[in-house]
Amino acid sequence: MKIYSWNVNGYRAVIKKNFVEWFEGSAADVVMLQETKAHPDQIPDENRNYANYESFWNWSKVKKGYSGTACFSRQPVLAHSFGLPDEKYQGEGRVVLMEYEHFYLFNIYYPNGQMNDERLEYKMGFYDCFLEYAQELRKKKPIVVGGDFNTAHKEIDLKNPKANSERSGFLPSERAWIDKFIEHGYVDTFRMFDENAGKYSWWSYRFNARKNNAGWRIDYFFVSNELKDNVKNAWIESDILGSDHCPIGIELIFP
Repeated sequence: MKIYSWNVNGYRAVIKKNFVEWFEGSAADVVMLQETKAHPDQIPDENRNYANYESFWNWSKVKKGYSGTACFSRQPVLAHSFGLPDEKYQGEGRVVLMEYEHFYLFNIYYPNGQMNDERLEYKMGFYDCFLEYAQELRKKKPIVVGGDFNTAHKEIDLKNPKANSERSGFLPSERAWIDKFIEHGYVDTFRMFDENAGKYSWWSYRFNARKNNAGWRIDYFFVSNELKDNVKNAWIESDILGSDHCPIGIELIFP
């Protein structure tokens, strides 16, 4: 089962670039998008639904043209839902949960904490609410979660760690939460296959950051430990343009 995640930073913009070509060539079983910034009614039907894929759209209700997630699945989805259980973390269109035969799959656009201390507190609360929810669901089936976590975990995960050590996205508290997540029995799948530096999924539009590969790895696929042996591969498609993020992928195998 081949699953992709991509923060497209505006779905209406990326479909005018290379998205459809990439999508059709991906051979994906599931494509999960973040930061769609659109209500489905604003999108042409041919880009809202794709042949042989079931579509799930969760858009921001609190602010138009903000946040938002979407999923396209050609594997049977047993059930789906939107949002986290706590109403405080609903309304921004950040979560799509899909249930498959062997696991639960989260598509999440985690909050950014750079605006102010209040928003950072919201981000940390969102993290904890998600983890509690995932642990509850995990009693029934294993967990796969992909998306934009908005945090680089270790120094290897960004070009300039020292210069960004006091910036949200690489704060000790944010990095400690990813440590806690891993301690609860979740695996960063990309690092199962690649321990090299210089592997990033987001680059600022400023300062020729992408050209100079001055990036951050803030997009991830994690699986709960029960699925670790089912992970065949995980990768980053840094050559795919169209957004300030690039797609990431994971391949799972089942008997």
